[in-house]
Amino acid sequence: MKLKLDYKSIKFKTWLYFILFTAFLMVILWFLQVLFLNNFYEVMKVDQTDKVVKDIKSYYKSNSNTKFLKKVEKVSDTNDMYIYIASFDGKTTYFKPSGDTTSSRYYSEQIETVNKYMFSDNKTSISLRIKGFDNSKEVLAYGALLESEDKTPLIVYVFSPLWPVSSTIQILTNQLVYVTFISLILACLISFYLSVRITRPIRKIANSAERLADGEYGVVFKGGHYTEINNLADTLTRASIELEKSDMLQKDLIANVSHDLRTPLTMIKSYAEMIKDISGNNPKKRDEHLQVIIDETDRLNSLVGDLLTISRMQSGRMVLEKKDFNITAAAKTILHTYMIMEEAEGYTFKLNSPSNYIVNGDEDKIKQVISNLVTNAIKFCGEDKTIILSLKRRGKNVICKVEDHGVGIAPEELAHVWERYYRASSNMVRSAEGSGLGLSIVKEILTLHKVDFGVDSTVGKGTTFWFELGFIKTVKGERKS
Repeated sequence: MKLKLDYKSIKFKTWLYFILFTAFLMVILWFLQVLFLNNFYEVMKVDQTDKVVKDIKSYYKSNSNTKFLKKVEKVSDTNDMYIYIASFDGKTTYFKPSGDTTSSRYYSEQIETVNKYMFSDNKTSISLRIKGFDNSKEVLAYGALLESEDKTPLIVYVFSPLWPVSSTIQILTNQLVYVTFISLILACLISFYLSVRITRPIRKIANSAERLADGEYGVVFKGGHYTEINNLADTLTRASIELEKSDMLQKDLIANVSHDLRTPLTMIKSYAEMIKDISGNNPKKRDEHLQVIIDETDRLNSLVGDLLTISRMQSGRMVLEKKDFNITAAAKTILHTYMIMEEAEGYTFKLNSPSNYIVNGDEDKIKQVISNLVTNAIKFCGEDKTIILSLKRRGKNVICKVEDHGVGIAPEELAHVWERYYRASSNMVRSAEGSGLGLSIVKEILTLHKVDFGVDSTVGKGTTFWFELGFIKTVKGERKS
């Protein structure tokens, strides 16, 4: 089954979305610059006229007449407005633009309109919308009283057209046509570039994923120019490496299990044939051969049991039955089963426990942990054949240690001793009597208990495996054996 990714649709959608977004911006620009230009212009003119009138009032209060008129003329030159200043008797003090008789007659008529509304309501200022020269456009007419303590009161009239010049709209329209065309061209080019830039690393990831799906583990995925794609590539690379490790472990497991199963099966078959052909009528030889068959069957049963145990643990089907129990008594019981090795093979087993400790955990599983650690220590205990099991309270926990004085483990190999069938250097060659799963089972049980555990070792001096359980209390009883 190949992993397929429709990257062409991603490229197309990236291109399409970018074009649509650009077109949307162009529509908004047209909408604001053409349809709302008159409204914007009107609001701007109203605000501008208000400011001009306020400035003229300020100038009149703080300047001499000559200086005041110069400032008014400057304001008139810099704004698109008609300014007319007169006294109450009708004498003109200032009028801009000058010399325009048509404008003079028109604004003289409009001044009377402004005076009518301003004086009838006794107001000091007023603003009106009036018709322009051709009666088709509007003009903002503003009248205000100019007062100063030492000056004669005057009236200022400001007339400001409320329409933009038609040529301005035409110029904006022409510019927008070019801007729209150029923007769409640039949008097409940029969107195409971005779509290619995005899809190229996705294509590479898809191709690498197809190789991984075909069973080529250890594939390195390469990212691109974006953080999300780089994170995806790194995640897939880690997954690929883990799959490679898992595949190697699986092959190694099958090879080791096959070897461990074949050896006792071969022995069982060989001795069964010997009983059939040679020792069937010889009770002594027959019993010896039958004992070998029984021993190998037990070994085969132990191996299958370990495989089933670790399989149940890793699949999450094993449930702990935690309770308070006496770990000192449990350790003593376990060591008692090895007493026959003291008599027959010269081993020494010691239990150091200052008190009888009550801890919380699954008693049967913890016994299996201690038994597996002791069995492992027996294989590598060294020439003194001494195994020390220690129990000691440390804070809120009880720490259990299994110590031997054997060849030890190299520092770079300590992290791997918990792996199934791990074969380190020559000082850790697995004994033919073991299943190769003991420490792996220990790790799974202690992980289920969610407790700390580990291993300390010095090459040439020995190894200590340890784990902790939650302390409950101490009880009276025999403390050392």
